[in-house]
Amino acid sequence: MPKKKIKQVISPDSLYESVLVAKFINKVMERGKKTIAQKIVWGAFKEIKDKIKKDPLEVFDLALRNAAPLLEVKSRRVGGANYQVPIPVKGDRRISLAMRWIIEAAKSKKGKAMKNRLAEELIEASKDTGAAVKKKENMHRMAEANRAFAHFARSR
Repeated sequence: MPKKKIKQVISPDSLYESVLVAKFINKVMERGKKTIAQKIVWGAFKEIKDKIKKDPLEVFDLALRNAAPLLEVKSRRVGGANYQVPIPVKGDRRISLAMRWIIEAAKSKKGKAMKNRLAEELIEASKDTGAAVKKKENMHRMAEANRAFAHFARSR
């Protein structure tokens, strides 16, 4: 039996007192530059507040819920053939994937400061549009198309 991985406890961020925001900052962070990541995320939240006059935490929460996938596909090798097997996404992985997709979508846009791109992507995701939500829908479409192979997920 493999050892159970001990989860790192992340303390809430200092400005919004939210563990989710702290995790998001950690995901935005590159090469250990946390203060820059904090400026980007907090700047994006300020942009959201200025643009749509809503609580940025609510927009962030809604964006994560809209971008979080319910199903994903994993490759399984069965009898010399590879099948894309749909499996449900549980708990922390859903949130992690949603954060990753939102950040990737913001990074792929060009021409503006990262905080502006991130704010735009969060607003779009909260409205159920944008690249991160599109990625989730594509993932669900792939899972739906490969539903016939779902029985391979249970066999082991």
